[in-house]
Amino acid sequence: MKLLSVNAGSSTLKFRLYEMPEEKLLMKGQYERIGLDGSCYNLRIDEKNESSRVELHDHKDAVELLLKHLLEHKVVSSLDEIKAVGHRVVHGGNKYSKSTEINDRVLMEIEAISPLAPLHNPGALKGMRAFIEEIPNAVNVACFDTAFHQTMNEATYLYPVPYEWYVKYDVRKYGFHGLSHKFITEQMSKKLKKNPNLIICHIGSGCSITAVKEGKSIDTSMGFTPNAGIMMGTRSGDIDYSLINYVMQKEERNLEWIEKKLNFESGLQGIAGMSDLRDIDRAYEANEQKVVLAIDMYSQKIVDYIAKYYVRLGGVVDAICFTAGGGENDSIIRAEVLKKLAPLGVLLDEAKNKETIVRLGVEGIITKNKSSIPVYVLGTDEELMIARDTYEIVNAK
Repeated sequence: MKLLSVNAGSSTLKFRLYEMPEEKLLMKGQYERIGLDGSCYNLRIDEKNESSRVELHDHKDAVELLLKHLLEHKVVSSLDEIKAVGHRVVHGGNKYSKSTEINDRVLMEIEAISPLAPLHNPGALKGMRAFIEEIPNAVNVACFDTAFHQTMNEATYLYPVPYEWYVKYDVRKYGFHGLSHKFITEQMSKKLKKNPNLIICHIGSGCSITAVKEGKSIDTSMGFTPNAGIMMGTRSGDIDYSLINYVMQKEERNLEWIEKKLNFESGLQGIAGMSDLRDIDRAYEANEQKVVLAIDMYSQKIVDYIAKYYVRLGGVVDAICFTAGGGENDSIIRAEVLKKLAPLGVLLDEAKNKETIVRLGVEGIITKNKSSIPVYVLGTDEELMIARDTYEIVNAK
């Protein structure tokens, strides 16, 4: 079965075409700057790359061009070969605890939830509607980034604010990166042959840490929005909310200005003046003091959540897992975190850590055999998780 895995943003559309259930990747690509000047696309088929500038006025244009490309490159001979399309949806609110076949009601509910994810859900909706129109016989499935965390209990997901805010406005912790955390949980379940207790560290430009008990999320660091939890590439993570009004008054600025500062000019960017971990690693090795400070803060924030979730799991942790761009490939960040975890008996194997780089095809354990908790480095794959969930729904019909 040929199946598309789609991730549509406000001005982008990324896709992968799979042969399922073999999980064979046939083609992938992305369409960028949709509705903006300079729109373009990049494709990869086998080992060949193709890219070009092109006018894309809206998501419908991008979907039409994508489908044209599939036919031109003969990865499908007819659009009828595409039996399903899985769509990443950042926010499912309280309603969705698993991936769901899309119908008019689901579209309406995703639209109603959109104020909770104004930068993401509207783009996903545009992508869904375009594919439904262009491939009417395909099954479309919504795969929610918040769904994996719907197993958190009320005492965990509620905030200590007036309860009526939750009742009236759905104010609560939701958590994000759920597709990634679910993928890693499934991988570890296969490795350990059980429903494991895990602490998963998704360390990328956005970062989240999740406590998994017997294969289910019981807590996660991101909250009502993705700006909660640890410091990230450009996001502040947890702060004292009172500083918002204080700085606004001092700077004589509005809420929009400070939200931009906290989302795009904070975290590693705010302390080190840069957010790309490759640049940060080079500056760290050159002993640039602001970068050394930023790494110390960053690793400590990660450790604080790991320690918190170690307690939440009753000290029974089958593995700590690092994933996403930084977690998979940044041996410096991992080493600094693991050194700070020494009081828990976590013992870093420096040689293994340096050679374990997912982009070079090396995954594995980076701790010594005597370590109290093994630490794994694993590649995540949100697009494949979307494909798996979508295939499961289609196959059950």
